[in-house]
Amino acid sequence: MIAARIDGRMTRVGTTQTPDGRRLEVSHVLSVPATDAWDALIDTTRWPDWSPLITGVEATDRRLRPGTTGRVRIPGAWLPFRITECTSRRWTWRVLGIPATGHRVDDLGSDRCRVAVELPRYATGYVPVCLRALETLESLLEDDEQAVA
Repeated sequence: MIAARIDGRMTRVGTTQTPDGRRLEVSHVLSVPATDAWDALIDTTRWPDWSPLITGVEATDRRLRPGTTGRVRIPGAWLPFRITECTSRRWTWRVLGIPATGHRVDDLGSDRCRVAVELPRYATGYVPVCLRALETLESLLEDDEQAVA
């Protein structure tokens, strides 16, 4: 496992056991409530705000649930997706019919949480994209908190 402190927060890249088997995991501790992070992850209209690759989303549901389908726009293409699991603060999907990332939020209490992206082990090249997504998600959620305050 590789761990680093960025602005006093812990970012990790390593492997972990998930319900989908052994996977790579990219995670970052955020200074926001777990419910806020979860809401941003399951709201398909917010995906382009934090994902470095997704520029558009069309989905059967705005907020994910098992079986939600749709397509995401990345530079140059629209890709179909299906949500395969959406439980208490963890969701997974298939893109183009291929198992893709899992997304999880761990509540660390007192307005802190850990957001993790689980990757198939063959997807090591996607780690930098996940790190960027987590940084962007953190900025987005912190801006939301400041706007409310």
